[in-house]
Amino acid sequence: MFARTQRLTLRPGWIEDAPELARAIGHAAVVQNLARAPWPYALGDAEDFLTRPRGPADAFFLICAIEDGVSRIVGGIGYGPDEREPAEFGYWLTPDAWGRGYATEAGRAVIDIARTLRIPRLSAGHFVDNPASGRVLRKLGFRPTGRIVPRFSRARCEVVPCAEFEQRLSESDVTDPYDRMAA
Repeated sequence: MFARTQRLTLRPGWIEDAPELARAIGHAAVVQNLARAPWPYALGDAEDFLTRPRGPADAFFLICAIEDGVSRIVGGIGYGPDEREPAEFGYWLTPDAWGRGYATEAGRAVIDIARTLRIPRLSAGHFVDNPASGRVLRKLGFRPTGRIVPRFSRARCEVVPCAEFEQRLSESDVTDPYDRMAA
């Protein structure tokens, strides 16, 4: 699946992307804010990530920006099941792409995809020492749940407080099947 926004292309990742992906994500300032990414982030980590089997509930995209006529990987975004939630939303951007509105632009496109695919609810979270991510989530329509939970950061090798958010994509009167899964 692909998506285009005004400035970005969201596309699947291929094994040929591994070197560029490793360079884009391979910053301590990036991976320390992610739960599952290791530090240091090496080429083998990018290859493993790009060749990981994906399920039907996974939607992951590389965020590519066209700058000076050249497309380059500036981040990753998507949603999929994790150990706690059936549809957890997440994203990251390489440091030289911070502050340009790319996360919000790409996030809107991914949320539209989730809505089209009738995903009833997305969860999200951010480590409390990364308030910028919370601002992006709020811009995208996520609401704080009021819960701060411990979450392991693989890059930090420690448990870090994480603020939880959610966004309902369907206002249906039908019971949310994801609520039943959590019970």
